[in-house]
Amino acid sequence: MLSLMALASFPKAASAQAYARIAAIDWAMLETVMALGVTPIAATELIQFRSDAVEPAIPASVADLGLRGSPNFEYLFLLKPDLILISPFYARQRARLEGIAPVVSMPFYERGEPPYEKALLAVSALGKLLSREAEAERVLDRQARTLADLRARLVVASQTPVYVINIGDARHFRAFGSDSMFGDILVRLGLTNAWADQSKFTFAAPVPLETLASRPDARIVVVSEVPVQARTTLRNSMIWRSLEPVRKGRLHFLDNVNPYGGICAGMRFARLLAEALAPGPSAP
Repeated sequence: MLSLMALASFPKAASAQAYARIAAIDWAMLETVMALGVTPIAATELIQFRSDAVEPAIPASVADLGLRGSPNFEYLFLLKPDLILISPFYARQRARLEGIAPVVSMPFYERGEPPYEKALLAVSALGKLLSREAEAERVLDRQARTLADLRARLVVASQTPVYVINIGDARHFRAFGSDSMFGDILVRLGLTNAWADQSKFTFAAPVPLETLASRPDARIVVVSEVPVQARTTLRNSMIWRSLEPVRKGRLHFLDNVNPYGGICAGMRFARLLAEALAPGPSAP
């Protein structure tokens, strides 16, 4: 949960004009400020964001600062931002960024903790900071209605547990537990996560495909594009083809979603998941 101490460290709430030039280093913060109807002047890795996160659509007017881990500080300085948005992932860059403009850092992902509530708190906190409280309220109301509508659509699907995975290569996958955005949204949609452990998402901790055989009653939902080199090999893999969810057609592929996103990533995942598991009219 976002602490009162963290909120107290924010710059004081200001008019939209006072923070008219915002730069977002962190993608979850980029999503959040865009959800509030504020377009930053600059952000990082925008080509990759448009491919991997997809939503929200980032206008061509937003300057690309390069890599999230090593943004172009000289370019950022020349852009003269009034405010820079980061998360604790970028703590080692904070001092240098603070030499350019005030910095706001908000935690979305903390080990072992469901992140979606933090994404909602970020909407409220940034809404207050940017004097966009009314828009923040609308965003929060809209997401609550959307989740309720999608949960109602998924009542039948909720009887079957769901693995949410990302394919690393033809023999391994990355799993999303309750401490992930995807796992958190699963619970909010009334679904059971077949992966009971914490997330195993980093490339350093891939999980063997045969692990999926431990829940033959489950569905398998593959989030984001399967690497090109893994597609044919996976299709021909005896291990993959022998998995009961694969044999029984309880296998679903979703388009790209940012696994470390904010409210927009959460809503995108919820919508795509409902479309896959309960085809029918889209939620309003």
